[in-house]
Amino acid sequence: MINIPVESIDFEKMNGLVPAIIQDSKSLKVLMLGFMNEEAYKKTVGTGKVTFFSRTRNTLWTKGETSGNFLNLVDIKLDCDNDTLLIQVNPVGPVCHTGADTCWNEKNEVNPLLFLTYLQDFIEKRHEEMPEGSYTTSLFKDGINRMAQKVGEEALEAVIEATNGTNERLVYEGSDFLYHLIVLLTAKGLRIEDLAKELQVRHDPKWHKH
Repeated sequence: MINIPVESIDFEKMNGLVPAIIQDSKSLKVLMLGFMNEEAYKKTVGTGKVTFFSRTRNTLWTKGETSGNFLNLVDIKLDCDNDTLLIQVNPVGPVCHTGADTCWNEKNEVNPLLFLTYLQDFIEKRHEEMPEGSYTTSLFKDGINRMAQKVGEEALEAVIEATNGTNERLVYEGSDFLYHLIVLLTAKGLRIEDLAKELQVRHDPKWHKH
């Protein structure tokens, strides 16, 4: 639900227009920059498809209305000066008229590491709801000791594959290890990002082991 009233947006600074920065909601890549007037903003919110105001044609245009490459609305954020919009979308196809993924000729690819945050969010939801029949639920019910044991077991499986197995099996067992570690972190009130922050601190040349 988009809860930014049109009255909150300052369209007057640019003679009825505001910049609209378009960002992929999954990859977080900036895709393009357009402009909106009040009518374009209202149509975007009302239809769920991003609509701009064309300064050259002096009319509204919905991205994808001719190409089919729509920008499906996910969220809208208003900046601190109330005069610029950050619009998160799920794009359908390339965004630029040249056929490129973005208007800066960049590839719009989701970094797989971002999935770890999504995965922990999903596991946290399992922890809150504890649905029956879920393997993750069963791990939480078994308690910290069993969860820690599973992490150790999966780490050992990964070591075995690294020394006597294949790369494919190492990836498989390493994924099991990482999943069970995230479950354990969740149970302890921690996040996978906490490990990333720790590694970031250690990357500093001035860091010394405790």
